[in-house]
Amino acid sequence: MSSMEDQTRRPNSTSKLLLWFFSISACLKLLLIPSYHSTDFEVHRHWLALTRSLPLSNWYSDETSPWTLDYPPFFAYFERSLSLFAHLVDPRIVDIYNGLEYKANSVIYFQRISVILSDLCLVYGVYRLTKNLEEKRRDLMWVLVVWSPGLMIVDHIHFQYNGFLLGWLLLSISCLQEGKDLMGGFLFAVLLCFKHLFAVAAPVYFVYLLRHYCWKGFVRGFGRLSLMSAVVVAVFAAAYGPFIYHGQIQQIIRRMFPFGRGLCHAYWAPNFWVFYIILDKVLSFILRRLGFDIQIPAASFTGGLVGDSSPFAVLPRVTPATTFILVLLALSPCLIRAWGNPRPGLIARWIAYAYMCGFLFGWHVHEKAALHFVIPLAIVAVQSLEDAKHYFMLSIVSCYSLFPLLYEAQEYPIKVMLLILHSILMWLGFSALFNEKSVTKAANKKKGTQLEVKGSRERGTLDEGGAMKAGTNSFKILL
Repeated sequence: MSSMEDQTRRPNSTSKLLLWFFSISACLKLLLIPSYHSTDFEVHRHWLALTRSLPLSNWYSDETSPWTLDYPPFFAYFERSLSLFAHLVDPRIVDIYNGLEYKANSVIYFQRISVILSDLCLVYGVYRLTKNLEEKRRDLMWVLVVWSPGLMIVDHIHFQYNGFLLGWLLLSISCLQEGKDLMGGFLFAVLLCFKHLFAVAAPVYFVYLLRHYCWKGFVRGFGRLSLMSAVVVAVFAAAYGPFIYHGQIQQIIRRMFPFGRGLCHAYWAPNFWVFYIILDKVLSFILRRLGFDIQIPAASFTGGLVGDSSPFAVLPRVTPATTFILVLLALSPCLIRAWGNPRPGLIARWIAYAYMCGFLFGWHVHEKAALHFVIPLAIVAVQSLEDAKHYFMLSIVSCYSLFPLLYEAQEYPIKVMLLILHSILMWLGFSALFNEKSVTKAANKKKGTQLEVKGSRERGTLDEGGAMKAGTNSFKILL
């Protein structure tokens, strides 16, 4: 009876403690409300106004502002739901014409608080992943995810809704780890209809679910494949069906995949293409010094809006198809492993690896995309000391790469302190987790050795007394 009460009490205490973690982070986020925010703040305000003021058939064709809607339909529906509350706070927030570049305190507080509250999706995802973990692993994962400095910088200073979206990803991963493959696939399909950039992990999902869920004999497997396909099609039909009806699907695709924006984002992500561009610049400089007629391209490698893309002076021009092929090639070892041994315990590692491949070789990668693999890697980091070492360095580097997003002087101490505090908490957390394991392992080994010696002595005593003869094998206790 007592064990049943403990099992009932543990989820309640766990959820309360997690909400305490969230409350601490929420207090800090509230203090950051007056801080700098990027143009993404006006982007999302305009999307509130757009989805509130215009009929659905005009959402993806409106050009009232340069910041046109370029996220999938579920995110547009999300903005539409937020606009219902924004209208109650201040009607001008959702005025598509008079609200342009509106910067009153009402819009600032509303949008900042909406991001904080949407992080509850992230909190629930973390709860699902950690509810059965031992206490130290659980608490450390909460620190790494709920108190992530990267999310603090990108969502709550720069301004975006990455925590909300990553919450859907963590929910999907938790279902896959629990063997609920159909629900995991459903949640990932929903995520893709919120933000299509998460599609980099789609090959991993496809291979894993095909092998682990559908590969169960011809009849049963075909039935499961049909069921999974029906679920995914239903999700995409709910998202895109109304726009297909209004003849907007081509416009949506053009908005979601604006390949003219350039190979690199305006704030360069530290990936493979940075070295490729630098090499092109170095070669062009050397060849000009040697007397070769090398033309310096006038167009830019970067862009926030659609324009000329990716000129090179010496090296071959990189196209979106090139980056797509490179991402698939980089993914292939992971896909082979997932097909050969589709273990639920490895799915978080494979998904994080997929987003890492997309970050390194993808087209027009945002520096913020580092969050797509850093957050899932927190699940892996608490599993072993080697994983913790890799995560420690990767987390610090990825957070540092976000610093250019906050370029104003008053935000400099904030981003530095966030990184320092995160590094200290990681160091203390990993040290406490893995040092205790080492001590426990050493103690168990010492205890086993002492019992082995004691057993050998007892055997010797019995031999001398003639009470019994010991065998040739020594007496050992294995722990």
